Amino acid sequence: MIYGERIRLRRDERADVPRFVEWLNDPEVTRYLGAFNLPISTANEEGWFENMLRLPLDEQPFAIEVRNAVPAAGVLPSENRDDWKLIGNCGFRDFNRAVHSAEVGIFIGDKSCWNKGYGTEVMGLLLRVGFETLNLNRVFLRVDEENKGGIRAYEKAGFIHEGRLRQAAYLHGSYQDVLIMSVLRPEWARMNNR
Repeated sequence: MIYGERIRLRRDERADVPRFVEWLNDPEVTRYLGAFNLPISTANEEGWFENMLRLPLDEQPFAIEVRNAVPAAGVLPSENRDDWKLIGNCGFRDFNRAVHSAEVGIFIGDKSCWNKGYGTEVMGLLLRVGFETLNLNRVFLRVDEENKGGIRAYEKAGFIHEGRLRQAAYLHGSYQDVLIMSVLRPEWARMNNR
């Protein structure tokens, strides 16, 4: 487990598939997930899960969980799964091992957890894993220009605007620009006094 202040990241489990199917069939959740404009079935997501297990460990995604209840002062978070609530998924992909670079992605499927800072906290944890564990030098992401909440969360986590792919996405009947944002290891080290 990778613990943050209010969240933890763990590996996806087969038991998560029904929640992912529910979220990935909700147009509000998939609004900025361009690949999910069509309905998916449980069989589709089970196929994704099986294929994901064949990936190298560093490319397998994490489930995002929040505590169901805040532990009493001085009490460490429990490993008991019932004490945690699944709210989304995140991870690394598109590794370029020659230049120590990878892309990150995230989605918060549980809409009751939107606009609470969880995305920023998740990105902070992913940056820590990327730089301290995976020995990356550059972590980047792509975000649709319409996704103002996502852009704010990424900026708060330290991502810098790097470029723009003009009309690189087709969302809701129109072409949209896609922004490229990144963090370099030295920038992250300065932000975290390392």
